[in-house]
Amino acid sequence: MLEKYIKNILTAPVYDVAVETPLQPALSLSQELANTVLLKREDLQSVYSFKIRGAYNKIARLSDSDKAKGVIAASAGNHAQGVAISAQKLGIKATIVMPKTTPEIKIKAVKSYGAKVILHGDAFSESLAHALKLVDEKGFTFVHPYDDPDTIAGQGTIAMEVLRQHNGPIDAIFIPVGGGGLIAGIAAYVKYLRPQIKIIGVEPNDSNCLQAALKAGKRVTLNQVGLFADGVAVTQIGKEPFNICKHYVDEVITVSTDEICAALKDIYDNTRSITEPSGALGVAGIKKYCHDRGVKGQTLVAIDSGANINFDRLRYVAERAEIGEKREAIIAVTIPEQPGSFKKFCEAIGKRQITEFNYRYSSDKQAHIFVGVQTHPENDPRDALISSLQKKGFPVLDLTDNELAKLHIRYLVGGHNKDVANEQVFRFEFPERPGALFNFLNKLGDRWNISLFHYRNHGAAEGRVFAGLQVPSSEIKALKETLDAIGYPYWNETKNDAYQLFLS
Repeated sequence: MLEKYIKNILTAPVYDVAVETPLQPALSLSQELANTVLLKREDLQSVYSFKIRGAYNKIARLSDSDKAKGVIAASAGNHAQGVAISAQKLGIKATIVMPKTTPEIKIKAVKSYGAKVILHGDAFSESLAHALKLVDEKGFTFVHPYDDPDTIAGQGTIAMEVLRQHNGPIDAIFIPVGGGGLIAGIAAYVKYLRPQIKIIGVEPNDSNCLQAALKAGKRVTLNQVGLFADGVAVTQIGKEPFNICKHYVDEVITVSTDEICAALKDIYDNTRSITEPSGALGVAGIKKYCHDRGVKGQTLVAIDSGANINFDRLRYVAERAEIGEKREAIIAVTIPEQPGSFKKFCEAIGKRQITEFNYRYSSDKQAHIFVGVQTHPENDPRDALISSLQKKGFPVLDLTDNELAKLHIRYLVGGHNKDVANEQVFRFEFPERPGALFNFLNKLGDRWNISLFHYRNHGAAEGRVFAGLQVPSSEIKALKETLDAIGYPYWNETKNDAYQLFLS
């Protein structure tokens, strides 16, 4: 299997449009982890992503008749730009189908390379279906973002560079995984020439399609995927990538959104560059690998796969990075509702810095406060803070890993309303497009009263919504059927400790 990929990788004409990116030492991160960490800077490509390699290798190897038909792709991001610039270089007409929700900056980037952009559908699946329909109707040649041997081989040229650029031993390479084209190409080349090097995939906790497939022994389809790392938000690993991965990928590590944000900060601190969430997965994986297993003295490579991030998302990244680095604890603390309680609590905190403090009167006997406290993963860990407060008589609830608390509750503290009966609360991800809220309300109908609503935009393709509905127990099933029909990802948070403590 690997021989055909090796030949394709070695002869791939990607350097007509791509550059050999540096393998850059991450000096401070290496010192922190006691390992040599090297970053393969694919964010420095002209389109700020590795995708240009696979797209060009695929299009350049098309037959003259297929080139004459023109190429088409469905993408909201990096693949779209890779196809557009590749087609321009080769003098081929290109059409890119993008969701209507695609940010204007990405649409303009694709158009600047001479491609025709068609905006269709509100989600990638709708754009893909339309692109395939145009293939049937107009005879375009479809360029798949990952499930194609030539695309995989194009991405594999990254591995060729890594092994050439580093003369010494490499213990493991950590690779972001979406559809699997990148990890499959790297695995094919590395395992053929240096099989002792570990190939480790890194996926978000909520988009782990390769991990699920390897566990099941076959490709599986995830019911839904998280959208924070949108570059790897894929529900099913590609067929051809999986054929390679099941034999040549050593393991897959999953990381949280907070850990991804912390890795983004690490990359900035080491390179003064800002990567996209999916591009930071490799570094997040290395950090987790080292911390969990006590690995020291090894040479570890992270593929920094891209830098196409919306600027307004950085606010959210900065907010969550401290938690991801274990430098902030989010806790709920119960204190007596009496004079002097605040002072005693602050004395218990000691010299630690309070990063956030939300308080609202709860009853004449006690008050619940929502607090952020600065910690340190080694010198003053979260567990030590909580233990210290408990020993001093303060009941503490750790909310650091509670998504509802971090996304919504911190902005709603003090919203108790004992008069609201039969309240069910849900966390939603609304698509960021005009009419999304109206669509939700229209399909929800007038059957249930909305008792709570909180919305935040994080500069992504989705908005985070927290909503309360008054629903009698006899109608819970009907509500679930209605929400499923609306189609927005949602989580029932009615039993969430943060909601119970601060809002119920």
